[in-house]
Amino acid sequence: MSEQINPLWNHFIRAVQEEVKPALGCTEPVSLALACAIAAEQLPGEVTQIDAWVSPNLMKNGLGVTVPGTGMVGLPIAAALGAIGGNAQAGLEVLKDASGDALAKAKALLQAGRVQVKLQEPCDEILYSRASVHAGTTSAMVTIVGGHTRVVEIVCQGETRFVLNEQPGEMGCDPLGVFSHTTLSQIVEFVEQVPFDAIRFILEAARLNDALSREGLSGKWGLHIGATLHKQRARGWMAQDIGSDIVIRTSAASDARMGGATLPAMSNSGSGNQGITATMPVVVVAEYVQADDERLARALMLSHLAAIYIHYQLPRLSALCAATTAAMGAAAGMAWLMDGRYQTIAMAIGSMIGDVSGIICDGASNSCAMKVSTSVGSAWKAVMMALDDSAVTGNEGIVAHDVEQSIANLCSLACRSMQATDRQIIEIMASKVS
Repeated sequence: MSEQINPLWNHFIRAVQEEVKPALGCTEPVSLALACAIAAEQLPGEVTQIDAWVSPNLMKNGLGVTVPGTGMVGLPIAAALGAIGGNAQAGLEVLKDASGDALAKAKALLQAGRVQVKLQEPCDEILYSRASVHAGTTSAMVTIVGGHTRVVEIVCQGETRFVLNEQPGEMGCDPLGVFSHTTLSQIVEFVEQVPFDAIRFILEAARLNDALSREGLSGKWGLHIGATLHKQRARGWMAQDIGSDIVIRTSAASDARMGGATLPAMSNSGSGNQGITATMPVVVVAEYVQADDERLARALMLSHLAAIYIHYQLPRLSALCAATTAAMGAAAGMAWLMDGRYQTIAMAIGSMIGDVSGIICDGASNSCAMKVSTSVGSAWKAVMMALDDSAVTGNEGIVAHDVEQSIANLCSLACRSMQATDRQIIEIMASKVS
């Protein structure tokens, strides 16, 4: 990266590189799989037992989601496959190299009752997983806290092999610290002026998530929402237009991702669905306006950075469905491609806050694609309104006259009152499996 780039821009680029990464499968089960893979890597023999403890929010997002390549849902199969066939060096793609033989052994371990995943109680952490993996008489324990791949401790046979000493929140350690003193207008300025070569890498998000979308359109995955809407459109029940393309192609990518397709998503803020939502609407609009790679890259950077900027003000996991905030990023990217004015971008985000701020997160599952489709539909509607200088005003609900205050109002709900909602959601979901 050129040393001549504005230091703030370097922070933006580093934040995107940290937060926009390939991920295979839902990132909460994958986080536990990674802990198990790292623990197993410390051991000399075959895995014979796994005991794991996770935070309530991680449990919520692991109960009903399909683990790629397994045809099974839930945290136990993710833990077993991570320990037996996982690649401990692959981060959020820990399961990408898991073989059929490894899957058979993982299923056998489950059937023998040798995999236990429990709630960590008490637990003040949003993202927490601790895996104790045994190979005969030897054992290793790995703890991940605060981020899906943030390993804080590795212990083998009672000997501590690694402890993370980094202090989260220090600017040198936390690439997201820049967002504590950033504005949306600074992000737009960066996107418009940064050299193309410094952000060209974001085009990989378009490639990966579009591949997932095409796979989802096969109709084999999840609730096949994208494929179903595509079929109904061919029958004349939906218009053949850019709005339906946005919903269909984005939903299809989420279908494939949540249904267990063995293709990686380019994630955002630790979530494949957020990455899909921030990417595919922008890709569709870029195709319609015949944008070249440079314009697409700038629009994708705006979308992903805006999504990260908003999500930074939220708990890592909460009762607020983060597909909604990722779609606010998409609205920014689409509006920039079509109009370019900051005011249009701000109006679109404000209208979305007035529209979809009440969608709850009730755990990762196939139905996430429904929320994704709703969120991107809202984004397109908000952009259409903004292009006509129409938007939800600061006199209405939690929307303020200033977009920064509107975002702050939304995030304060998720950080405060929606914490009680989150606890009740977890109680409801736990009662279904108790």
